[in-house]
Amino acid sequence: MLSHHMRGERFSKTEHRRMLAQLLDRRNDSSIEYKHRNISAVLEEVGYPFLSGYKPLSNYQGLLADVVLERLALDRELERLVATDADSAVIPPLPSFEDLVGAMVAPPTPDRTRRRVREDARNQYRLRIIPAGKNYLEQEARNRVLGAAGEEFVVRFEQARLVRLGREHLAAKVEHSSRVRGDGLGYDVLSFEGDGRERLIEVKTTKHSKETPFFVSANEVAVSAEHADMYHLFRLFDFRKRPRLFSLPGALQESCELSPVGYRARVT
Repeated sequence: MLSHHMRGERFSKTEHRRMLAQLLDRRNDSSIEYKHRNISAVLEEVGYPFLSGYKPLSNYQGLLADVVLERLALDRELERLVATDADSAVIPPLPSFEDLVGAMVAPPTPDRTRRRVREDARNQYRLRIIPAGKNYLEQEARNRVLGAAGEEFVVRFEQARLVRLGREHLAAKVEHSSRVRGDGLGYDVLSFEGDGRERLIEVKTTKHSKETPFFVSANEVAVSAEHADMYHLFRLFDFRKRPRLFSLPGALQESCELSPVGYRARVT
């Protein structure tokens, strides 16, 4: 199914589940969906996208991880599709005012099982499968064209939100800060609350699902803590088809589980 998804082909998760139910005795729909969510968790750990609707569930068995990782190692066509997609530029049509004001949704609910997964086991699986540390979700996060398009969407969203509040004069002042002032600010968009207070917005964009993890810099984490009362991280997702977003206000340490994904080394 993931290959169909990456090619943009239509497929039915329901039909696929029914087919599996016929092949797997004593497996009901719930157990099959549960395993698909476990597969999503393995894919997420090794930096692959996963299917929307199968939210990652991290309490998977080692045997399942072994099977998934073996399949990934053998499926070079899927790897090519994922790698190409990570670098592709997707710029959806300009949204209408109604689409913009209706784009904000609630953030995903946390996966409470994730904290029970041993970190060393996750690292073990990661090192066994990904050549040269390739992480396609991180590669997509570095896609500058995608990132700029997402930031522009958020600028338009903020303008529409303020217009809807009757604050047209504030809407006219919304600033695409990363473009005007450059990167390194710790945020991308300067906007306003309805009462005129500033809000600093960092934008993270993905073509994939709502639950796809994102990457933040040490500077972004620091700025979110220093300006927690005005800081928002906007996660823009499903940018390929139907862009929507959710907001994480305040310090990122409070709203996110932050995991180190790299180290700076110096010879001692």
